[in-house]
Amino acid sequence: MMQSDFSWARRTLARGAVAVLALAGLPWAAVAAETPDAFVGRLSNEVLDAVRKDPAIKAGDVHKIVALVDRIILPHLDFKRMTAAAVGPGWRRATPGQQQRLQDEFKQLLVRTYAGALSEVSDLTIVVKPLRAEPGDKDVLVRTEVRGRGDPIQLDYRLSEKPGEDWKIYNINVMGVWLVETYRSQFGAEVNAKGIDGLIEALVARNKANAAEK
Repeated sequence: MMQSDFSWARRTLARGAVAVLALAGLPWAAVAAETPDAFVGRLSNEVLDAVRKDPAIKAGDVHKIVALVDRIILPHLDFKRMTAAAVGPGWRRATPGQQQRLQDEFKQLLVRTYAGALSEVSDLTIVVKPLRAEPGDKDVLVRTEVRGRGDPIQLDYRLSEKPGEDWKIYNINVMGVWLVETYRSQFGAEVNAKGIDGLIEALVARNKANAAEK
C-alpha cells in the first residue's frame, strides 16, 4: 500500500519538478529586500538557466541534483516544518534522532521524485502571478504558472517570515495538490500501524527502490 501511494504521489508531483529547483540562485543576502513574488520569479529563471546549461542535471543525475539541493535550495526551505507537517502528530513523539532521519529520507524521496522530470526543463518558462498580500504580511501565497508543452501547470508556494529570519518556503502546490498534504495521510497511516521507526523504514525502502530505477 505504501509503495503504490508513493507511486501515485511521484506521478503527480513529478510534473512540478521545477518547484524545488526554482528556489535558489544568488546568496540570500542579495535578495533579502525583494518581495516574495519577485524572489520566486527571479530565482526561478536563474535556476532554469543553470539547469539548461548543465547536461548532467538536465538528464536527471541524482547525485548532482542532491548536491544542488543541499548547497543552494535547502537554506531557503523550512524543511523541518515541512517534514513535521507531513508526519503529523507522530512528529512530536519522535526523538531528535528520529526527526533527523525523517527529514533526511523525506528529502531524498522528494529529490528523486523531481529528478525524473528534469529532462523537459529546457521547454519551460515560469510566470509569476500578481501577489495578493498586504504590506507587512508574514505568511503569503506566491502563485506561479509553468508554461511549456501541453497545458500550463499551476505551481504555488507558501512562504513565511519570522522575526529576525528570512522568508522561507514551507509548502508547494502542484496543480491544486499541496505537497505536505499529499504525504500526510500516507505517513500518518504508517505511523499508526508501525510507529515512527516503521515510517523511517518505509521511506528508506522507497528511496532504495527509486535509486535502483536509475
